[in-house]
Amino acid sequence: MSLPAVSDLARLALYMRPSCPYCVRVTDFCQTADIKLENRNISEGAHLEALMVGGGKRQVPCLRIQGDDGQSYWLYESMDIIAYLKQQFSN
Repeated sequence: MSLPAVSDLARLALYMRPSCPYCVRVTDFCQTADIKLENRNISEGAHLEALMVGGGKRQVPCLRIQGDDGQSYWLYESMDIIAYLKQQFSN
C-alpha cells in the first residue's frame, strides 16, 4: 500500500496510550524533530472506537493519515511511523 504525502500536520493523528513504550518512542521522536501531532489516547472510548472502525485493530501506536482523496490511511508500527514522518517532514 502506498501512503499519501502530506505537508499539513492537521491531516495526521497519532492513536496511542501514554503507558505504551512504542507510543513513547514515536512521541519522543516527534518532540525531538519538532513535529506536533494530534495525540488521541485510546483510553478515551471515542478514540478507541475510531481506531477499531478505521484501522481494524486495537494496536498502538497507529498514525491516521488523511489523504488528498479524503480517504484515511492507517500506519502501524513505531519505526514505520517514524520513517514516514522523517520522509514527510525532514528539513
